[in-house]
Amino acid sequence: MKRKYIQVRWHGRGGQGAVTAAMILSEAAFEEGYRGVTAAPFFGAERRGAPVIATNRFSWRPIRTYSLVVEPDIVVVLDETLVETVDVTAGLAADGLVLINSRRHPEDFPFSDRFTVATTDATRCAKEAGLVIAGAVISNTAILGGFARATSLVSLESLEKALANHFHGDALEKNRRGGQLAFERTILAGECTLECA
Repeated sequence: MKRKYIQVRWHGRGGQGAVTAAMILSEAAFEEGYRGVTAAPFFGAERRGAPVIATNRFSWRPIRTYSLVVEPDIVVVLDETLVETVDVTAGLAADGLVLINSRRHPEDFPFSDRFTVATTDATRCAKEAGLVIAGAVISNTAILGGFARATSLVSLESLEKALANHFHGDALEKNRRGGQLAFERTILAGECTLECA
């Protein structure tokens, strides 16, 4: 369904890079040709490992709304354990999409009968791409490839251009590879029909 702008809400844990992923997604949307793009983090008293939220909006026209997204069209979940403790689908549009970093099949999630669900094992993709720092697998950029595959709202090429704003050399190549692997391995149950008017 067409809408004025696409709204995305990210659920992650402190230190997983949800805020960075939201920022890179906004840059990729701009590269794709969207002229209204925003990324907004929600900071509270969070610490590493605590649930965090970040949001995006993008549109073909300028956006003058900068508040946090409370009625998203798309929800991205970086840590699937949050599905058990947080209502990640709160406010989600009836034709909305939930993208989860998980090895599981989309239909394994209890809300798959109400929403379109996509899964990608971004953690495994990131690990295979060498995105490991001090033993921690950094999957936030890999899941962006899953976003491109599940939504078709941004291309892998636009994501790669946005990644180049943040990474160079070997780090850029690893992040590109992680995104490519997630793009190839994303499983979508149903069809994402979201698009900007």
